[in-house]
Amino acid sequence: MADGETVLAELAKRLETRGALTVDDFTAITTLPCTLREFEPNQYLLREGDRPKFCSFLVSGFVFRHKIVADGGRQIVSVHTAGDMIDLQNMLLPEADHNIQALTASTVAQILHEDALALSFTHPNVGKALWRESLIEASIFREWVANVGRRDARARTAHTICELATRREVAGLGARETYELPMTQEQLGDALGLTSVHVNRTLKTLQDDGLIVRRKRSVAIANWEGLRAVADFTSNYLHLGQR
Repeated sequence: MADGETVLAELAKRLETRGALTVDDFTAITTLPCTLREFEPNQYLLREGDRPKFCSFLVSGFVFRHKIVADGGRQIVSVHTAGDMIDLQNMLLPEADHNIQALTASTVAQILHEDALALSFTHPNVGKALWRESLIEASIFREWVANVGRRDARARTAHTICELATRREVAGLGARETYELPMTQEQLGDALGLTSVHVNRTLKTLQDDGLIVRRKRSVAIANWEGLRAVADFTSNYLHLGQR
């Protein structure tokens, strides 16, 4: 496992993509007290109703947020990759209103809310970068609502593949043309509002059309432009490289 200072240096680099930081800002971030924790697949990082005392930076792995409704149904509302801040809202909202669970073996750096808030106020550039991070997260949430609510099964499945591929590439986790899809068909269905059978059928049609190649959880994008067109995908809502 990486040491805390190395991990916090990665956090500083991430926040610099959200706004210019000074040398003092970098130093303040990299000297924050933090705790590194490892989570097994399916282990909960946070449960609805918890009152967390820290926010988390995802060092490695994949995690997802979800809501459970009265009949036990689960709606996955976001997937996070290494380099994401995964629970900024609880710096100011005292009670968790959703669940966060590990998709894969994951490592997170936990920072006490009081330390993160103090950093935000004493280093306004950092505060602005964290604010921008939360605004981009909200932009992604809006796209997910539009995806589930208004695109058909084929388009919404293709869109999710395009988004995860793009975000992984930007995070330096591999080329968008091929990546390990860290979701079962049941989990993908919970993200897309589809049954696992419908997900399997939709993935098969995308493969039959020469847009993707599936090998267990590995997905190769055989025709990026074709898949992007089916998905109605543009990356503007990800606000990549904008400060």
